[in-house]
Amino acid sequence: MNLSLLKFLGVACCLLGLNLVEVSADEKEDRRFRNNIRSVLRKHCTSCHNEAEKKGGVNLDVFDFVVHVVRRGDLFQKVIETVEMGAMPPSNRRAMSTQDRDSLVLGLRRILNNALLEPDPGEAIMRRLSHREYQYTIKDLVGIDFDARSFFPSEGSGGEGFDNQSRVLYVTPLMMERYYAAADSIMRKLKKDNSSWNMLVSEPYKPSIFRKAVAWIGGVFGVSNMKWRAPVEAAEKVLLPFAQKAYRRFLSADEEAKLLGFFSEVYFADWHAENAYESSLTTVLKRILVSPHFLFRYEANLPTVRPYPVSNFELATRLSYLLWSSMPDDTLMQVAYREDLHDSVILQREVDRMMRSLKFRRFTSSFSVQWLGVEESLLSPKADPDKFPELTPSLSQSMHSEVVDFFHYVFTEERNLLDLLDSDYGFLNQQLAAHYDLPPVEGDYVRKVAFADHRRGGVLGMGAVLMGTSLPLRTSPVLRGQWVLEQLLGDGVPPPPPDVPELTEERAGIHDELDLRTLLEKHRTAPGCMGCHKKMDPIGLGLENFDAIGRWRNFYGVVAINPQGVLEDGRTFASAKELRSLLLDEKEKFAKTLSRKLLSYALGRGIEFTDSPTVRELSEGLMASNFDSRQWMLDLVMSYPFRHRRSDQRDRYKDI
Repeated sequence: MNLSLLKFLGVACCLLGLNLVEVSADEKEDRRFRNNIRSVLRKHCTSCHNEAEKKGGVNLDVFDFVVHVVRRGDLFQKVIETVEMGAMPPSNRRAMSTQDRDSLVLGLRRILNNALLEPDPGEAIMRRLSHREYQYTIKDLVGIDFDARSFFPSEGSGGEGFDNQSRVLYVTPLMMERYYAAADSIMRKLKKDNSSWNMLVSEPYKPSIFRKAVAWIGGVFGVSNMKWRAPVEAAEKVLLPFAQKAYRRFLSADEEAKLLGFFSEVYFADWHAENAYESSLTTVLKRILVSPHFLFRYEANLPTVRPYPVSNFELATRLSYLLWSSMPDDTLMQVAYREDLHDSVILQREVDRMMRSLKFRRFTSSFSVQWLGVEESLLSPKADPDKFPELTPSLSQSMHSEVVDFFHYVFTEERNLLDLLDSDYGFLNQQLAAHYDLPPVEGDYVRKVAFADHRRGGVLGMGAVLMGTSLPLRTSPVLRGQWVLEQLLGDGVPPPPPDVPELTEERAGIHDELDLRTLLEKHRTAPGCMGCHKKMDPIGLGLENFDAIGRWRNFYGVVAINPQGVLEDGRTFASAKELRSLLLDEKEKFAKTLSRKLLSYALGRGIEFTDSPTVRELSEGLMASNFDSRQWMLDLVMSYPFRHRRSDQRDRYKDI
């Protein structure tokens, strides 16, 4: 046996041994969890927190492995806190012995602390391109505008509310049929657009008269499979670069051979037909567009339980789909090939270049409207058209531009993300300025406008947000307050108790906004309602000067609006401007919320407990840089989970 083979076997045995040690250690921890922690949970907790009852929306009867506990680490931190405070088990249940309490609290704390000892890039799920990403990728690949969102079945959002989340990007048989139809439609449009087709196929091929004669003679003498290299060589210049761009990496020799072999098979089956070369090229190009290597973002899954850095090409793809919602350009591909993209200097250089590109607007557009949760309300406004005939499609489009242009300016020029909470400027056109009753602005073009007063500022003065947090006929202080808590401050609001009637105008006899404050004060007296409404209602009522489509108003009819309020912590405000100033004091919460959102968007998945250190680092860095958007983006792409991957061998058990 030669020395090289011995070395290889030795390394393989070491790696196998490492994996066996890891698995053995995990199984030992699982047994310890089942014996010492799960037994206590089933003894004291699961009689209420089970699949059937789910008191408080919590089911503790489904956790069988340590990996499940870590995956729901935020939940088990709350379990530790409630048990330590003596809030659980409740007083009408059997008390927990000191031994059981210690087993539960100390055991859970040890599991969660151990989970954070080593960096973890999180769950790795292969995902397809979202409709938005598909559309932009086709645009950059072949130069064709293709409306993917109307062509494909609608898709939902997941994780932190984004459409690029891996858990919602699955493929159904219907989707696969549509992908084939899309490839066909794209190629038809491409061939109609002579300039785009000629850019792709710069040197059309046609067999010479000599080739035709030779083939005809071959047919006469029974040699019907005569083939020559010229058409294949011509196709090679088109197909291989195209596939490399589409797959976002270099092709293997086997992949190259299969593509060219497929072309050869198609071409020589009917080479004498008119336009046989272009027709055969089209067939192979369509095959590339329905390949999993194009439709999915593949990353190598190495046979190890240890996290590992993604390859240069994989990092380039992560970067381009974060900043451009599309494939890497030629420059980024060359950097991935010739340089170390993991190097901080090189990575920073590329981020700066990509943020200066016009394609960066795709990020600010996608991230902004999805984070604020206003995309659907702009596409299909909730406002009743009979009560609000002023809300035209062009006004909705202007509101969309207001959001996107503001975000783009903050990310590329102003660079201070605190302007999202409050600012002395906005982005308006003639229609929006008139709608907001502001000094006239000429033209349809949305541009930066300084505000002469303090009524508006940041996202809370934007029509899209104010409309998206209203009901069809009126404003909703509850929705607006909940939106501020969840989207800006990251304070989750639990669903109302099942036995509490829904807050509706009909139930309370409320038919106009004049009675809203009274209705909410009555509702807060209901058991189980006070805790949440004490936090939500003051914020929402502080925004009552804005009506359901974002216009400023001072009166309900003839009665003056009272926007004054007291926050849960006792701080008071007398206007929307003062409310925004109080929100500016919540920098730490805002930084953490922003960081969770951006990390989820960048990774294409929900935030897990093991992401806590990364979220903390991003939010602390954001505050240290005075909310500098460029530095925040650099910190994100340099973060451990963005540049590393975890093998799916770590996810041995089903999700819960």
